[in-house]
Amino acid sequence: MKNIAIIGGGIIGLSTAYYLQKAGHTVMVFDKGNMDDTCSIGNAGMVVPSHIVPLAAPGMIAKGIRWMFNSKSPFYVRPRLNGDLIKWGLKFYAHANEKHVQRSAPLLKEISMLSKQLFREMNSAKEFDFGYQEKGLLMLFQTAETEKEEIEAAHLANHHGVEAHVLTPADVQALEPDVRVTARGGVIFPGDAHLIPQLLVSNLVEHLKKNGVKILTHHDVSDFVTGEKSIERITIGDKVLEFDEYVIATGAWSGLFCSKLDLDLPMQSGKGYSFTLPNVKKNIQVPTLLLEGRVAVTPMGNALRFGGTMEINGTDRSVNMNRVKGIVETIPKYYPDMNVAVPDVREVWNGLRPCSPDGLPYIGRSSRFKNLIIATGHSMMGVSLAPATGKLVSEIVNEKNLTMNIAAFNPERFN
Repeated sequence: MKNIAIIGGGIIGLSTAYYLQKAGHTVMVFDKGNMDDTCSIGNAGMVVPSHIVPLAAPGMIAKGIRWMFNSKSPFYVRPRLNGDLIKWGLKFYAHANEKHVQRSAPLLKEISMLSKQLFREMNSAKEFDFGYQEKGLLMLFQTAETEKEEIEAAHLANHHGVEAHVLTPADVQALEPDVRVTARGGVIFPGDAHLIPQLLVSNLVEHLKKNGVKILTHHDVSDFVTGEKSIERITIGDKVLEFDEYVIATGAWSGLFCSKLDLDLPMQSGKGYSFTLPNVKKNIQVPTLLLEGRVAVTPMGNALRFGGTMEINGTDRSVNMNRVKGIVETIPKYYPDMNVAVPDVREVWNGLRPCSPDGLPYIGRSSRFKNLIIATGHSMMGVSLAPATGKLVSEIVNEKNLTMNIAAFNPERFN
C-alpha cells in the first residue's frame, strides 16, 4: 500500500481520496482554504450522461463573440492581454468543430455512464446521504433556432446510445404539474440524475475522516522538490513532506500549479454563479436547463437552485451582479408565475470551473514525473464526473487495467 498526497480538496480530490482509501492506501488531502467554498458547493448538482458534446463545439465561437457584448449574456470572455488566455483561445478555436465532437462524444458518454453507475453504488451503500435522485434532465427552448439545435443534439445522443425524447409544450407541462411552464418545446434525457452538492461534499468529508483519511485545510503547497524522474517532497509553509504518490486536483488553479513543475497544462477558469430559494411551495419536479439563457434549475428538497453563466475571467472571485441579473431575467420567461427578485450579493455563490481548451478533462499519470497523477479540467461537469475520475485515479495508482481508455484525457496532450 502507498502513502498518497492529494493536493486540492474539491470534489475531484475528495472522490479520489474515497477510492484510494477503499483500496487500502494511506491518504492525506491538502487544501489551501477551509473547503466551505469549493467550486462544487454551489453548483447545479446535475449528473449528466446526456452531456456528450464538449464545450469546444461548432457554433461556440460565433455565440461567444455575440454574447461578449452583452453584460448579462450566458457566456463572456473578458478581453485582456494575457498570453495564456490567447494560447488557450487558439486551441479552443482549433477544436470547435464537428470532427472533435464526433471523437469526444463516445468518451464523454463512457466516463459519464461510469460516474452515474458509481453514484448509484454510493447511494445504495448508504455510507452517507447526498440527496441522489434519478429524475432525468429537461431541456427547454423558446426559439426555432434553439429548437433545431436541441433536436439535433437529441438525435446525436440517441445515436450514441443516450436516450432522449423530443417533447411538445403539452408534454413539458405534464412533467411539471405544480408550475406553469412557457416553452416552444423541450427534450428530456431520462437517464440523467441530480444530487445536493453541498450535502455530498460535507458528508463525504466526514466519511473520509471517519475512515482514516487526513484532510488538512489551510495547507497551501508552495513548492516541490523534484528528482530526475519523480517528485521527492512537497513544501507547505515550513514543513517538508514526502509521499509515494502525488495527485494534483487543484481545479481552476491547476495550470498555475503545474507550472511550478514546468508542466504546460492549458487552463482557463469559467466563473459561474448560483443562488438558492429556500422553502419553495410550488417547486419544479425535473432538473431543467433553460437553454436560451443557459440557466440551470435544480430542485433540492424544498429548495430551488438557479445557476448559470460562463465567465472566462482569470481567477477573479468578485461577483458581477449583471451576470446574476441575466439569470434572474431568464426565469419568468419560462416560469411566468415565479416572482424571483435579484438576490442580495451576499446570497450569491460563485465558483471557478477548470476549463481545458478542448473541453475534455485531464486525467492521467505524468510521463515526466513517474509518481505524479493529474486529475482536473472537468469544466462544468466536476460533480458529474467526480466518482469516475476518482475510480480511474485509484486504478492508475494500483497499476490495474483501467475501466476505460483514457488516452484522450492525457494531461500532457498539449505539450
